[in-house]
Amino acid sequence: MVVPNYTYLKLKMPGPNGVITVESTYKHACDCDVECIEYTEAIVEAETLIVNLDQLDSEVPDSKHHAETFEPAEAVKLVPVDPTCPDDQALRISATLDIK
Repeated sequence: MVVPNYTYLKLKMPGPNGVITVESTYKHACDCDVECIEYTEAIVEAETLIVNLDQLDSEVPDSKHHAETFEPAEAVKLVPVDPTCPDDQALRISATLDIK
């Protein structure tokens, strides 16, 4: 039963004692429009963020999955901790590093 008039920025509706008229100013109407646009942009950005997070979540590797063996990224050489110890007690260092 409400009749808005955008030309005069008035809202008229029936009341118990006659017509109720609500008036506004052009500045207030402009402020409301700007607020609505900002709110809509925030909703669109939030929805886009949710979609992006869902895509990233599907790309994350399983943190509970462990590799069976460790494979070095480059060549390594064995350096004995103690020259009298067997090779199984040696350190592995990069092949490009000096033993000393």
